[in-house]
Order: sequence, then C-alpha cells, then structure tokens
Amino acid sequence: MLETLPAALGQIADYFKVLSEISRLQVLCCLKSGSKNVSEIIEKTGLGQANVSKHLKILTQAGIVKRQPHGVSVFYEIVDPLIFEICELVCDRLAIRLQEQTQQLEHLQILRDSPHRD
Repeated sequence: MLETLPAALGQIADYFKVLSEISRLQVLCCLKSGSKNVSEIIEKTGLGQANVSKHLKILTQAGIVKRQPHGVSVFYEIVDPLIFEICELVCDRLAIRLQEQTQQLEHLQILRDSPHRD
C-alpha cells in the first residue's frame, strides 16, 4: 500500500515523529486510563507544566489527543485508542528481538566456554 501512496509517506513520517518523543509517550500512557487535566498529567508523569502543555499541544495538533473543556478546566483524552495497539505491536517486536539477541549471546557464551573448541 505504501508504494502506491508516496504522497502519504510524509504524513506517516510526521505521525511517527510525534510518537518518537519519550515525554509524549508518557503523556499518552497517562491518558490510557481516561481523560485527565494538565494537573493530573503532571502528577502522574512527573513532567513540568510547560513540558506537558507543549506535548499536549503537539498531540492535539496531530489529532491523537483532543481537548474537552469542563467548567474552568480542560481535560485531554485519546482520540483513537488504536494508538495503543501500534505501541503494543512495537513493544512485542522489540521483545522478540531482545529475546533473539539474548539467545545468540548465550549461544556464543556456550561456544566460548566449551572445552572442545578448535
């Protein structure tokens, strides 16, 4: 599909750029359990107010998070929970790679420690 839509590649790259910042991922993880205001996000993530506000703005502009005014507060929530499936796919793939690397290292250790080396 990607090869037929080269114009879309820039938008796809931009979407992944938004997800490439650790602080934004922290904010997203914080919002996974439901909508929160800036104070709650700061409390849960330990990030500073300016930092949280900056990342919420970027996430909102990317269409990943939406703002919902409630009285004098503004609450933020995830627009599409599919974002967490993307993250889980990446995590699963990284876990598999780590397991493969660990097995390779263990195999090399066995070969190195083997008394029957040539």
